Amino acid sequence: MKKVTSLFLLLSVLGFSQNFEEHKTERIAASEMKVAAKKMNLKVNPSTQNYDLTYGKLEFDVDPNIYNINGKVTLTFKALEDINTVTFELSKPLIVSSVKKGNTNLNFVHNANGNLIINLPTILTTGNNETVEINYNGAPSFTNDAFTSSTHNNVPIIYTLSEPYGSIDWWPCKHDLNDKLESIDVYITAPLQYNSISNGLQVSRIINGSNATTHFHHNYPIPAYLVAIAITNYTIKNTGTAGGNNNPPTPTFPIIDYIYPEFDNSNTTNSLAKTIPIMNFFETKLGAYPFNTEKYGHAQFSWGGGMEHTTTSFMGSFDRSLIAHEMAHQWFGNKVTCGSRKDVWLNEGLTEYMSGCLIQHLDGTANFNSWKSSKISNITSDKKGNLYLYDSQLTDVNRIFSSLITYDKGAMVTHMLRYIMGDTNFFQALQNYLNDPILAYKYALTPQFQTHLETVHGSSLQEFFNDWVYKEGYPIYTIGAYNSGINQAKIKIDQIQSITNSSETGYVSYFEMPVPIRLTLNNGTYLDLKLNNTFNGQLFTIDLPAGTAVTQVTFDPNKDIISKGSIASLSNENFELSASTNLFPNPSKDQVNIQLPDTAKLQKVRFINHLGQEVLKTDQKEININHLTNGLYQVLIQTTEGNAHKKFLKK
Repeated sequence: MKKVTSLFLLLSVLGFSQNFEEHKTERIAASEMKVAAKKMNLKVNPSTQNYDLTYGKLEFDVDPNIYNINGKVTLTFKALEDINTVTFELSKPLIVSSVKKGNTNLNFVHNANGNLIINLPTILTTGNNETVEINYNGAPSFTNDAFTSSTHNNVPIIYTLSEPYGSIDWWPCKHDLNDKLESIDVYITAPLQYNSISNGLQVSRIINGSNATTHFHHNYPIPAYLVAIAITNYTIKNTGTAGGNNNPPTPTFPIIDYIYPEFDNSNTTNSLAKTIPIMNFFETKLGAYPFNTEKYGHAQFSWGGGMEHTTTSFMGSFDRSLIAHEMAHQWFGNKVTCGSRKDVWLNEGLTEYMSGCLIQHLDGTANFNSWKSSKISNITSDKKGNLYLYDSQLTDVNRIFSSLITYDKGAMVTHMLRYIMGDTNFFQALQNYLNDPILAYKYALTPQFQTHLETVHGSSLQEFFNDWVYKEGYPIYTIGAYNSGINQAKIKIDQIQSITNSSETGYVSYFEMPVPIRLTLNNGTYLDLKLNNTFNGQLFTIDLPAGTAVTQVTFDPNKDIISKGSIASLSNENFELSASTNLFPNPSKDQVNIQLPDTAKLQKVRFINHLGQEVLKTDQKEININHLTNGLYQVLIQTTEGNAHKKFLKK
């Protein structure tokens, strides 16, 4: 594992191939899944739901050479009901030596479950605040890898990685996803030869003999799992200043990076230099960096992926896609956090999509289309997959952090919303969502995200969310076009669905959405169309420029929607032929017959399954179908009078 990590870090500063970048999503998902897997069994503690945390003063004494922490944590909280005790959580290997209110010692019990139950001196009534000081020490539990001791180049490092519920392994807090501290001060005392990093801005570094105490202040709401520290012999690099974008300009702020000295070279400098243009691009699309009165930056650590700790992402490498992914989390995940595991796509899908938008911005449309094509290929490798999770899926960490569904499908569904709404409305809706005072620096659920999209779009997106977020599958299109007259073409759209039944999510009877089609004309130009397809067999009449005719029809040339095996063809077909062509019996289990108008002679029949694969081809009107798998098929019938398209059900 250490060797793999070392190679991973080396590759990060030497540069990555495009292929490596394309597989980054899978590695990010695997990394985040690995973090969460060990912590999935933890449940919200009902004993911690009667108060809100408002402020934390966190004082840690840590030596990277010794696996141990001495802590003094002072917490201020507001009672949500009348209480005479308050419960925090701290894993049992750590020993609480005292709890105080001011100079008064308070009675407490630290039980085997890790509950730290503190007796308050008087009843704290609803709406009032109290502050307690907790002193503790010990060697944190190894179970969750939340507090880790490692080495780099034979130098020790201690770092934390708490997502989602590991904070209680190294400091007393509440580990749910519905409370955020309004601000924190972090004081890290460590041997003088080491540098320390935490959230927010460094306020001071005071030398005390052989030790130094570094003070960080973070003045934004933060959940416990995003509080982090790391201590080693970091080289601190001021990479530059970001911000100052948009009109009026956003505030400027420093980019400060903490790197291992052995990685302090031109390759690392060049990799980190990407941070500022990425940040500036995200600001133009999403609005001001959410923590712009403080800083952004990175801290190197010995984990294979990355973790988006607020204001300082902990990084196992510095490749562009990981920098972009963790940075985008500062908006989607840190500023607005998904309100439940069911809504995890709001964190990961939107973040992954911003990585794709960056490819479009820096590398051009062709590379962005390739990125989308890769996503579509991954998504459709398994026809199942709902974005919004159901209760039965919440115990499967592989499902929660599925790279195909949560990340890739989440990203492409986000892109389809952009495709439907248009760039201006889409990005405005994202900014409205992020700046909603009910959601900003708090939590959000999928319906709240949908509401912001609909408000800007001006019409309901419920059908879209039903089909693409709450249910499974994707459409498979058969698209036919022909030149129907002078300066005119007709297009017919047929659709089948990859899933025709689902016991849990329900299946999509029809994907009602705009379909992207390109008509190439005989003068060398083309028309890109967005046809709003709402029913099967829908016919569209298209006016063409004077003196032109269609020479080619292409489905989804820019890879804007999720589909697989769709067919687009140009023929001399008059679509009325389909209406007068009969396929019977339908459904059938052993044989099917084709009846054509008297003027048409059969040339070829092709059966296409739900995966877009041709499974049968014949030139006979009486067709044996015994060998076909039960299911729905598209049937393309080619005749001397043109082509006809039919659906057929094998049972």
